[in-house]
Amino acid sequence: MSQSALPAELTIVPAPVPRTAAAEVLSFEGVTRRFATRTATPFTAVQDLSFGVAKGEFVSIVGPSGCGKSTVLNMTAGLDRPSAGRVTLSGEAVTGPNKHVGFMLQKDLLLPWRSIVRNVEFGLEARALSRAQRRERALRELARCRLSDFANHYPFQLSGGMRQRAALARTLAIEPDVVLLDEPFSALDAQTKLLLQRSFARTIHDSGVTALLITHDLAEAVAMSDRILVMSERPGRIVEEIVLDLPHRDDPIARQALPRAREAMSHLFQSLHLAEREE
Repeated sequence: MSQSALPAELTIVPAPVPRTAAAEVLSFEGVTRRFATRTATPFTAVQDLSFGVAKGEFVSIVGPSGCGKSTVLNMTAGLDRPSAGRVTLSGEAVTGPNKHVGFMLQKDLLLPWRSIVRNVEFGLEARALSRAQRRERALRELARCRLSDFANHYPFQLSGGMRQRAALARTLAIEPDVVLLDEPFSALDAQTKLLLQRSFARTIHDSGVTALLITHDLAEAVAMSDRILVMSERPGRIVEEIVLDLPHRDDPIARQALPRAREAMSHLFQSLHLAEREE
């Protein structure tokens, strides 16, 4: 689908649009990540990545398997460091794990011996908060995730979708600048996935937090995002940016029903097909 054939609400550019540093919560500047191998030639996961994410924005990254999406999240979280370039978060260079990031994985990783409210408090225990403050914040986030009635339950007593909502409450309780989402819905059945996407979208929208999602689900990317970054085959490079000016970011089910959303998904499918052919 050509640029001219797209509706006005979808803007396609060949690389991320430059943004002012003041507007960015997260910034990648010429980032390359290489890994040592048993041979003399290092393994390059991602190459020359430059993009920014503004405060309150929801950005998704899509691309072929093995293109380095998880490497991007790990460098954002400070679990890995660039071989070249730099990553900054809230104006500070990311050099190691930091308190500005919340990380949600495919599994909820709730501790089975702790109640739900004590699971939500877990990330706060290393911070200078009193027991009362931890409990107040945990209950606030459980209410936001519509789990107040299950605060004293244990993980085994909750459904898979409820457990993921509890994991989101735990993530938001630390009040991160950026929430990283590593395919948090991929293990769920189709119906639960749709309902949980809507729940997450509303919660993240209401909290005003900045979010970065990696996913293989193109419909999910279109349904939840303000922008989508398309990566090439390894070594991963950003080959396209799609700016979505569509309503209902807080309701992915309603957004997916829009004809313009379906057009965006069709364009994404074609972009990924081309990305897989990139040398």
